[in-house]
Amino acid sequence: MEPIGFVERLGRWSSGRGALYLLLAVRIRTLIDDGELPPGAPLPPDRTLAAALAVGRSTVVAAYDLLCGEGRIVRRQGSGTRVAGPPSAAARPTTEAPAFLHLLEPRDGVIMLACAAPDSPPPELVEAYAHTVPRLAEIAGDIGYHPMGHVTLREAIAERYTARGLSTGPDRILITTGGQQALTLLARALIRPGDRVLVQAPTYFGALEAFREEGAALHTAPVTLSGFAGALSQIKPVFAYAMSSFHNPTGTVIPSPARQRIVAEAGAAGVPLIDDEVLSDLGFPGEPVPPPLAVHDDRVITIGSLSKIVWGGLRVGWLRAPAPFIARLARMRTVLDLGGNVPAQLAAADLLPRLAPLLQRSAAERRSRHDHLRAELARSLPSWHAPAVRGGQTLWIRLPHGDGQSFAQQALRHGVAVLPGSGLDPSGAGAGHIRLHFLAEPTDLTEAVRRLATAWHDYDARPNRLPYPPAMAV
Repeated sequence: MEPIGFVERLGRWSSGRGALYLLLAVRIRTLIDDGELPPGAPLPPDRTLAAALAVGRSTVVAAYDLLCGEGRIVRRQGSGTRVAGPPSAAARPTTEAPAFLHLLEPRDGVIMLACAAPDSPPPELVEAYAHTVPRLAEIAGDIGYHPMGHVTLREAIAERYTARGLSTGPDRILITTGGQQALTLLARALIRPGDRVLVQAPTYFGALEAFREEGAALHTAPVTLSGFAGALSQIKPVFAYAMSSFHNPTGTVIPSPARQRIVAEAGAAGVPLIDDEVLSDLGFPGEPVPPPLAVHDDRVITIGSLSKIVWGGLRVGWLRAPAPFIARLARMRTVLDLGGNVPAQLAAADLLPRLAPLLQRSAAERRSRHDHLRAELARSLPSWHAPAVRGGQTLWIRLPHGDGQSFAQQALRHGVAVLPGSGLDPSGAGAGHIRLHFLAEPTDLTEAVRRLATAWHDYDARPNRLPYPPAMAV
């Protein structure tokens, strides 16, 4: 088993109380008992796992010895360490994305800077639901299954695109359970095992997970998509996936001339282009909302969502695409869940025309917290490179040495969950980075940086630390 994948399966193993070797043994035991590590599955060698976890080799050896004594694993000279029992057909793998796994763990005092989304519903959403309740009482003759989405919300989203200069009818809109379901549907519709997909490096980890689930071979281009035409002709992907506005994780906004060129190059190569606009409304004060890439070519597939701009618990997203493709996706979506939550969709339709005040308030708050986090990092961790961004929710931070995966383990032991860059960059060039979001309260951000500084001091003092990783252009 690859050490990075194994470490990600371990999740927040070290955030409890007790000796590290006991905490590690408990977590591995749970993975075995739950079937996540089937009989015969190999475990990483002692030294390899110790380096990935930023612990001493003796910690791993003691954990393995404990599990060996329990009969859960076997250790043999020359054949390594394996889960006890004869090899069996492995269960279908589950996600190894750290941010997703963090959502499954209890908070237990850990400051969560890994998964970025507003952490409480705004008053505007509460009001929207209050307006929706009387409408629910009026519904009759409707069983509530709408695989394309409720027409009221589809019309509201279509009107919003039309107001942005992109003429749209409701037949070109599919409502999804958040942007993640939109990515999952697109992956199922467009990818066959072994197909090549072109993505930015780094990019949103949830997209990578959805594409890998369908067996995609991932190829990368710079965040700015420089050399895009050459990459398309060389790789010949089944589609290209881009976040052109307030890119996750770097915050990059591709300038207008380059946007037009990218769309033209995709069209000339006959490669479908997916424009993930989930963060496009998250500019800081004074930053305009960039136009969707589809204004340059109506065939571009566009993803949107309210989960990042309103609240993570409002699982309402959408796709805009040519009507025949939307109809095909709707048939696929029917098999998954028959359609989304109707009250949530009606509330979203009520909220969409009244988003402006919420977005203005959010922009000012996010800018303030962005500045606060960068100031704290500059004061306590001046060797970290944390460039300012113009919007979005995250900082893409380059560590002065070492790798983000092992440092994330060290940070977790000090009570902060961060996202290692390796999970966001299939090219491997992001290994020396971590991603932090700045949506937390200022007091929590201050405490998080204090803990990170302590973690970095301990990490920096380790003997035989990993070499300085190669630079990556974004």
